[in-house]
Amino acid sequence: MTAESKSSLPPKHEQVVSLRSSNPGRDVQRVGTARFLGEDPANIYGPVWAVLGNLGDSQCYLGVREKVEAIQTAVAKRIKADARAIRLISPAFTVGVSDGQLNGTPEMRFSLIGREIVNDSVSTHLAANQVAAFFAVVACDKPPVGTVAALLEHNVPAVILSDGSIKPGHDPLTGDRIDLVTAFQAASSSDEVLRERYTLNACPGQGSCGGMFTYNTMQTFIAVLGLEPLHMVAPASDDPRRLNEFPDELVNCLDVMTARNIRPRDIVTPAALRNAITVVMAMGGSTNVMLHSVEIARAAGLHLWNDVLSHDEFNALSRQVPVIVNMRPFGAYSMVDLETSGGLPTVVRELLDAGLLDGSTITCTGETLAEQVERHHPPRADREVIFPPSEPFQANGGLRLLGGNLAPSGGAILKLAGVESGISEGVFTGKARVFDSEHALIDALISNSESFQDGDMVVIRYVGPRGAPGMPEMLDPTSKITTLCRTRGITIALMTDARFSGGSVGLVIGHVAPEAYIGGPIALVENGDTILVNVNDDLLECVELRDPEVYATRMALWNRLVESNGGVHPSVAAVTHRMLKRMRATASSALDGAGMASS
Repeated sequence: MTAESKSSLPPKHEQVVSLRSSNPGRDVQRVGTARFLGEDPANIYGPVWAVLGNLGDSQCYLGVREKVEAIQTAVAKRIKADARAIRLISPAFTVGVSDGQLNGTPEMRFSLIGREIVNDSVSTHLAANQVAAFFAVVACDKPPVGTVAALLEHNVPAVILSDGSIKPGHDPLTGDRIDLVTAFQAASSSDEVLRERYTLNACPGQGSCGGMFTYNTMQTFIAVLGLEPLHMVAPASDDPRRLNEFPDELVNCLDVMTARNIRPRDIVTPAALRNAITVVMAMGGSTNVMLHSVEIARAAGLHLWNDVLSHDEFNALSRQVPVIVNMRPFGAYSMVDLETSGGLPTVVRELLDAGLLDGSTITCTGETLAEQVERHHPPRADREVIFPPSEPFQANGGLRLLGGNLAPSGGAILKLAGVESGISEGVFTGKARVFDSEHALIDALISNSESFQDGDMVVIRYVGPRGAPGMPEMLDPTSKITTLCRTRGITIALMTDARFSGGSVGLVIGHVAPEAYIGGPIALVENGDTILVNVNDDLLECVELRDPEVYATRMALWNRLVESNGGVHPSVAAVTHRMLKRMRATASSALDGAGMASS
């Protein structure tokens, strides 16, 4: 036999493969992929397992690939070691955007749309490949929610791994800890040297935002729901356990779920959702959870407000559950500090011991929530980062829903944990200063900041799910207002039909619905109107609109402007991008999750 003929023979292990293919055209690529990945081609008819990851253009996503690769390797080793007839397919990745890089720009409108696109792409991947079980490494704000929604809709055994948080930066001059929100607030400073220092040093390394902003709010929510092991949330993105220990533990979780046929919808129950909301309240979490929890419940076949808790029950819970962590943006510490103080298991233990959680809910480990906590033997609250509910960091609950004549649907959201001033005996009364776009407000704050006065209630409208479209976060203007208020010792409140970053602080109220785009009452507010915020009675009201004649007159004028402008108010910007057009045409209200229609 010649050297040339020898080289044409397949490797020895491939000669012994016996495969009865019903359709070589369909099977040949499966065989080729299995060989390329070093797997047994004989398993191409086995149940499909997969690993997914979220990717995008920011530090949030920099650590995702290596975690996906580590899990892929751990699964492949387990399949080979146990001679399992499982087909492990190549990793897949979704596309996400960077909220931090886009806040304050027109591109921020794509952020919430990104949640929907991730849901679409993950759903397509899972269905087209008939995935029977999978792992997902998630990062940033919206991709995790889109991933979880798809996971619940597909409803096969699955487990989540948070990529992890970024560590705080340090000001090289003062040594003070700084982060993304510090940098946004510094943008209003006239000190160019300080702005440069913060820009260069606030976000070193890899990982998603490190405070109790939206990323960590949702990772906490997902883990308490039961879809991720509790102890995997708080470690930093570059913690070696994420590569060396967690992958094998995750394979164990999926083995348990598969053996016991535990599916995501078995885990995400009304009791589990209530637990997750309770823990987020206790940690002063982001107002975005009130969009994403609705979407997650929907994907689980539930209606949050009908099947889990009503608005009144939500607010009753808010009054019952105190804030028990001292975390950014309203406190001093980051997620990496929570980890050194016991992590999420300690937080959950404190709330379980206080009787605020249902410990019987099942989790991805196969244990109940209480059993999972007990296995970790977490330390007690250290009263520095984590506090017991009996001696909380803040007595008021983190979130509150407001109704009233500006929010007749009852879904306007206020993060009480972030309020720094302005509410006296539960009430704030201010004068409206109206802006029909985010950029009109930003321009005013930059060019004429001295015109803003103590007691102003800034109104930003036509920026809701359909109006913007895309319901962008208002981190840029809220950060400028926060800096202005702290510098001058005043209170400027803000309300909007858009939403907020988890890093926003102050007396800021979002998700005001119905939104201005469809003629909600926020569209009828005029400069100088008296705006009342009453957290004793959970009200957001415009005093002038209490008069039926005033309301009718203003509504008639609004309708005439809409009719004369082809059915859209003149303040609404035209859009041409296909995703923005789709969002404007199909987005649901904030109370319903602000998602795009699926049909």
